[in-house]
Amino acid sequence: MPKLSRSAEELSRLARQYADDMTPEEDAAITADALADPDNPPADVLIRRGRPPLENPKVPVTIRLDPEIVDYFKAGGRGWQTRINEILLDFTRSAKGRR
Repeated sequence: MPKLSRSAEELSRLARQYADDMTPEEDAAITADALADPDNPPADVLIRRGRPPLENPKVPVTIRLDPEIVDYFKAGGRGWQTRINEILLDFTRSAKGRR
């Protein structure tokens, strides 16, 4: 039995050729069929996975701290950077209240 597989390059070339030869009516019919298929949502309406984007994302920074400070917070385990952020946030909010 003959081998019917084609290379990726050949398949890509054939797809481009077919798309170039397609009439606007054929394109509209294919698009309508694809949009009507509930198992094939358009790429722009796909459900995104993972966390939703934050309204106020944190800003990455580089900061130099004394080793004593880093050691103290790391000794508390995971989340040491978050704890530093919380302390700085509390300080900032209380300092704003004193102005």
